[in-house]
Amino acid sequence: MINVTKTFLPPQSEYNAVLKRAWDRFWITNRGPLVQELEDKLLSFLNTDNIILTTNGTLPLQIALKVLAKSGEIITTPFSYAATTAAIVWENCTPVFVDIHPEYLTIDETKIEEAITENTTAILVTHVFGNPCNVSVIKAIADKYNLKVIYDAAHCFGVTYKNKSIFDFGDISTCSFHATKLFHTGEGGALFTSNEELKHQLFYSHNFGHNGPLDFFGVGINAKMSELQAAMGLAVLPYMEEVLKQRKVVVDFYNENLDFTRVRTMKIRENTKWNYSYYSIIFESESKLLAVQQKLNQIEIYPRRYFYPALNTVEYYISTKVNMPIAEDIAKCVMCLPLYAGLSKNDLETIVAQINSAL
Repeated sequence: MINVTKTFLPPQSEYNAVLKRAWDRFWITNRGPLVQELEDKLLSFLNTDNIILTTNGTLPLQIALKVLAKSGEIITTPFSYAATTAAIVWENCTPVFVDIHPEYLTIDETKIEEAITENTTAILVTHVFGNPCNVSVIKAIADKYNLKVIYDAAHCFGVTYKNKSIFDFGDISTCSFHATKLFHTGEGGALFTSNEELKHQLFYSHNFGHNGPLDFFGVGINAKMSELQAAMGLAVLPYMEEVLKQRKVVVDFYNENLDFTRVRTMKIRENTKWNYSYYSIIFESESKLLAVQQKLNQIEIYPRRYFYPALNTVEYYISTKVNMPIAEDIAKCVMCLPLYAGLSKNDLETIVAQINSAL
């Protein structure tokens, strides 16, 4: 069986060795030494300034919205995982969808201004499949209208744009360290900001509002990462360069062998050092996608439709229907192929042969 992804696991003995340090201290939660060590090592690996580790990748979005959005209208993308829009609705904000760019698959920055109203408080958009949004234009728009910018950078571990960590853009960036991600802690995530005052607010917000054991800065929730999760991250992190190298081999094989007269793939934004997080192909029609998917499934190869359906069509998120023709069309026709460290050349040859023959 070949799934769309496969969790990278370090040798169990190495994970156990890190875990033993928590056992020896009888300290497995409440920002123990392993969490703090992982934060320090990630800051160095990612070349960024501030990080707060969290227990999953959705709570950072909710905290960012709680702190910055103030229950207003949020400009967002219809082409993302459900968590992006769900977080907006969960925090009693209103999603306002803006269509996407047909090549980059990120929000079309040229359409943002027309969606802004007097009730708009923030822009929350996704760097899709690790591909950066047009952050310079979005910042200019946000500055013009005094809006906050939150980036859902769940797919962006290790991505740089114009020689800067992608996490350095926006007022807040968030990331997911779910088991299916490039770097993972089993479940986990992170908040990033370059603003020290904002970091302080995010920090107490993710820890019940605490200012020490007996005092509080303000309202907060429990989003802390445990020592058990941090141990996994500390065991995985040393393998990241090799994981990236192996994923690049898979991406290069697809690029060199798929029949691009009948399918296309996402265009990576210029000046981006990409992380090979997902390999998406876009078919000429949904019927062609379904035919290829069925053919692959018959031999136990399971690509996945990321992201389907377009979020502007999901009734839980909208009060009135809005048409996003590019996002809706892409969502029906895009599929992510298997991509993970350890995927063999024989498997890749089988995947590509099956796709090309079905086109």
